[in-house]
Formats: sequence, structure tokens, C-alpha cells
Amino acid sequence: MASVLITGIEPFDGEHINPSWEVVRQLNGVYIANTLVVARQLPCEFGHALDKLYQAIDELEPTLVICVGQAGGRAEVSIERVAININDARIPDNQGYQPIDVPIIEQGPAAYFSTLPIKALVQGLRDEGIPASVSQTAGTYVCNHIMYGLLHHLKKQGSPARGGFIHIPYLPEQAVNHSGAPSMSASTLVKAMEKIIAVSITTLKDLVVSAGATH
Repeated sequence: MASVLITGIEPFDGEHINPSWEVVRQLNGVYIANTLVVARQLPCEFGHALDKLYQAIDELEPTLVICVGQAGGRAEVSIERVAININDARIPDNQGYQPIDVPIIEQGPAAYFSTLPIKALVQGLRDEGIPASVSQTAGTYVCNHIMYGLLHHLKKQGSPARGGFIHIPYLPEQAVNHSGAPSMSASTLVKAMEKIIAVSITTLKDLVVSAGATH
């Protein structure tokens, strides 16, 4: 059965919740566009996050992998375009590890681009009245680590699955502790994730049909 793997990340940097997990866990077991959605939580830890991600991919063999993370300070849903091959942590991860200028994959490519239909996702969200944009940087912390590791793994395995990363703002209950920080409600973010999954599935199915028609 075709499935979508969607991941969130555990809380970090003193937060008690992470909006990525609070949102994506609500989609676990839901069917979108006749496709089962499976949600998994990843640790906010360099290395270990990828171990958990790869285990889930190997178990589920999903056709689509969407990883989601918190971007406190951003006001929109950010569809990440690119991940770069560097770990450069502003703060330690949840195990106290703080890599500085360390490659994610030794001798790996400098960067990987998302294989999600990023422009279609932005338009789909805006059509629903949800602020969204393409982001040109996933940072250099665990989120970028996850995105790069995901795309490297899919390419290395020769997987036909598409994948990418989405950054979302704080939830209101977090923003109250960060003066002036923007936020977005959980209900809006759940709606955004549902739209992202639906548009991705539909767009990628259309690409398969179109490719078949050319042969």
C-alpha cells in the first residue's frame, strides 16, 4: 500500500513542545488522496535523527517523505529548496553535541535540492489563505541535517520516493514567551500539512502519467 511518511522533531532549546510534532502527529493514520499518512517523531540529535528516519523509510517504503521542523521567528510556512552538507550548530543538540563546520556526509555533494513540487506547494497553501514561501536556507542545525540526510539516502538507495523539508512557525503558546515572535495556530498548520501532502501526491502522480505518455 502506498504511504506518506511525515516526520516532526522533539522539543529543543528549552521549549516544552515542538510545533512540527504537535501538528504532524495529528495526521498519523489519516488517508489523504487515497494514501495512508504515517507520522514519526525524530530526536533533535545529529546522527540519531537520521538513524530513526532511515529506519522508518526502510520499514514503510513510502512514496513520499515530508520532514517538518520548527523555525521560530518565521511568519510563514517555509518550503525548503536546498540542504547543504554542513553541520554548524548555534546551540548543542539534545545530547549536548555541538558540531562546528562538520560535513554531514564526508565527500558528499555540497547540496541537495528538494524533490517536492515546491512552487506548487506554495501556491496551494496561498490558495487556502495560508502564508507560505519558498525558503532558500534550511539553516545548519538538525533540520538541515535531516533534509540533507534524507535526500542523500533516497539517492543512494535509488529510491523513486520524493522528499523534502518544511519549516513552520511557533505555535501561539510558544510565541507568548518570545516577545514579538510570529506564530500560527495548530489548526491552520494541520490544514497546511494536509494541503502539502495532497498537492505533492497529485503533482507527482501527474508527472508519472506525463512521463509514461512520452514513451
